[in-house]
Amino acid sequence: MPAGFLENGETTSAGALRETVEEANATVEIQNLYTVFSLPHISQVYMFFLAHLPVAEFSAGIESLEVELFDEADIPWGELSFPVITQTLEHYFADRKKNDFPTRYTNIDRSYLTPK
Repeated sequence: MPAGFLENGETTSAGALRETVEEANATVEIQNLYTVFSLPHISQVYMFFLAHLPVAEFSAGIESLEVELFDEADIPWGELSFPVITQTLEHYFADRKKNDFPTRYTNIDRSYLTPK
């Protein structure tokens, strides 16, 4: 799942499209906002969009070494770097069974882990 930081003056959807090109050389059509994670302990907000890949053309981009599409059963769950990616994928596969993809917001406050 492509992700990254916004450029100054960039909208969230434009940033998502740009990151998808930079990381996967793919052009997608954004459908809607899907998951939002607020992480105040690191002053970040993560936003993931549902998108459609109209043409299955993709490759490693300037910010990636390899890119691959996976079936649910083949996802290397133990190799995913960020819990928000895991949570978003888990929501997606559960929602796909119901064909209902609500936008979700989660506040992840781990300030108790940050040294003061």
